[in-house]
Formats: sequence, structure tokens, C-alpha cells
Amino acid sequence: MTSSWTTAWTCPFCPLLCTTAGVQPGPRLRPITGASGPCRHAGPGLARFADVPADPQPRIAGRPATLDEAVAHAAALLGASMQPLFGGLATDVAGARALYPLACAAGAICDVAAGTPMFESLRVQQDRGGYTTTLAEVAERADLLLLATPHDDAAPSDTMADLLARCTAGSPEVLQLQQAAGPGADAFDALAWLAALVEGRGAVRARAPQAMLVLAERLKAARYAVIVYETSRLPAHGGLLIEALQRVVATLNRSTRAAALGLGGGAGSTAGAYTVNQVFTWLSGLPLRSRAAQGGLEHEPLRFATERLLADGAVDALLWIATFGPLPVPTAAAGLPRIVLGHPDQAAEGDTVFIPVSTPGVGSAGHLFRTDGSVLLPLRPLYADSLPTVATVLQRLHAAFQESTA
Repeated sequence: MTSSWTTAWTCPFCPLLCTTAGVQPGPRLRPITGASGPCRHAGPGLARFADVPADPQPRIAGRPATLDEAVAHAAALLGASMQPLFGGLATDVAGARALYPLACAAGAICDVAAGTPMFESLRVQQDRGGYTTTLAEVAERADLLLLATPHDDAAPSDTMADLLARCTAGSPEVLQLQQAAGPGADAFDALAWLAALVEGRGAVRARAPQAMLVLAERLKAARYAVIVYETSRLPAHGGLLIEALQRVVATLNRSTRAAALGLGGGAGSTAGAYTVNQVFTWLSGLPLRSRAAQGGLEHEPLRFATERLLADGAVDALLWIATFGPLPVPTAAAGLPRIVLGHPDQAAEGDTVFIPVSTPGVGSAGHLFRTDGSVLLPLRPLYADSLPTVATVLQRLHAAFQESTA
């Protein structure tokens, strides 16, 4: 199917889900030119599809296979596994809904790629609560944005720059914690200073750096201040930073209005990470890093991290999902039976089973949750490809798994 329309299109390659104009669909994607809109990820993301083979085939141990053969082989691998890990999880709502019953049937642990930063933020919400907001609120109402993620060069990342480009309506003042704290300053110390100053501790004011005093006063004077941080750029134990900035926000809300907003990284997997976590939470009541065991659901945000499970040899099979672009399988998974449902350009070396799948928002329709967690956006395909969706493959895999274990 081809089309000649040129219109606004929702980019699925980062968790902001920006609208980009100037994308021209067709039988195969061309690198876009003259695209307009705030998104810096659309061009590079779409460029990965320009040279994709017209009809990529599933593979078993590197050899071409039919979809039926690949699904049957994958089901046998899961049936032989005592403790599988479902990782990567770069997929959409339909893919996540199809994944959950398979995970329950197989007793799998589920975690997203590079999930630790996301779970640092989630654990703060679980333990302490907090104030959050939406992108629309930030764009329309915020009059001050404080960028709180540490940056070596004090420059915002592409994702942060995309957010700032969407906030022109309210023309907010933009400040950076790193600049106020000074070059090389410790982010933990800087937020501790800020929290104490916003609370009005007189003894602290006498010793505080002048720039931090000014920053605290600007926050207190703002009508609606938003502290923005990026989960993917937090240092080790970044949850402590999030706790500190939420403390600042809580104090500000006694006299004015304030909120915090966490952004994911720029990788295409991040939009899928937020989406799958949302879906699993409303299907089971628990977020990711959980499994359906014989005694019921278990949630272990530290013990069930992908890196830890692989390093400890705690899993014996891996199902890896990467639909928005190539997402490397962790090197620590070498030697494990690997089932990969991936972007057609995903390197398949070493995979026991590789099944190329369609990308939501490019070759098929879909839905993703935005980073603020309150908006579910539809993804319109740019062309109709011949590849199965993740949901289709997982539904077939679930049926085959049940037959093999009956």
C-alpha cells in the first residue's frame, strides 16, 4: 500500500512522542528532508528503515525459516526453560498486552533494556510519593523550568532540548542546577543546599553559595516551577537525587505551585519501556521487574534487574523485544538460548531464533504512552509492510507454548 499524504506524524523514537511534519510515506521510507517540528529523533530513527530488505525472513540459528517454524522452535525453547527472562521490551500497548499472558504462562521475569534508571524514579514514587505533571501543563503554564540532571558540559541532551522546544507558548525561564552549583559541583550536595534554602533555614543561608541563594529565591517567586530530570542521565543511586528534588517541590507547594517531571532517554526503547510498564501495572497491579511464580506475583526491583540476573546466571533463556530500532542483546546473555523479536536491521548473530517484526508508527499502527504517563497516543503507519506485529507473534508463541507444555 502506498500513500501520497504529507502530514503531522507522531514520532515513536523517544518518550516525548513529538509531532513531526514533512514526513512522506511510500512503499519504502526515504530519509526525510525538510521535516518540521521539535523532534530531533525522527530523522535518525526513520533512516534505519531506508535500506531494510523488502522481505526479511525469520532465522533459526542463522538459517532462514518460516514464521511457523520459528514460532515452534521458540515455544520449545521456552518450554525447556526453568527461568526465562523477557527483556528489551521495546514494543507498544498491543505488544505488551500479548506479552503479559505469555510471561504468566512461562513464569518469566520481565524487565526493560537499561531499566535501572527508570526504576530509580519508580522506587521513589513507591517509597515516598511525589508531585508530577504533564507535558501540556509544562508547555502552557510553567513559568520556570529547572533542569536538574547533572551534565558534564552543562548542555541539555536532545530529549531535554526537544522538551524546551515544546515550551515556547509559556516562554518559561530556564535555569540549570549545574550552572548554579558551579562546574564540577556534586549534584547531591547542590540539591541538599537547594532543599535547605527553599525551606528557609537561616543557618544554611549564611553559608550557602550566592548562586544557590538566587536560585532558591527564583523558585519561590515562580507561579509554577517545574524541576525536570532525565532518568537515563542520573548518576549511581540517582533515586536519592529524585527524593531531594521532590522535597524541594513539596516545600514550594506550601506557598506556590511546583512539580517534577522525569524524562526518559533518547533511545527508541524508552518509549516502549514506559508503555510496557504502564500495561503490566494495570494488568497485574505490579510494575515490571515482576514474575508470576507458583506462590503468586513477585516484584523485586533490585534482584530482577536484567544486568544482575545475567551476571548471576539466574536465568536460562532470553526473549528479547526490540521493535523501534536495533537494540543490542546484552553481551552477558552470550550462551543463553535467545529468542529475538526485532527490527529487521537488528544484528541476529548468536540468536537461536530471530523473527523480524513491524515497527509501530512506521510499518503498522499502534499506541504508546508518553513519558508523563497520562496520555496514550495513536501511531499512524507510514506504509504497510509485510512483517508481523509483536502482538501477532506473541499470540502465536503463547498458543504454541501451551500446546508444547500441555
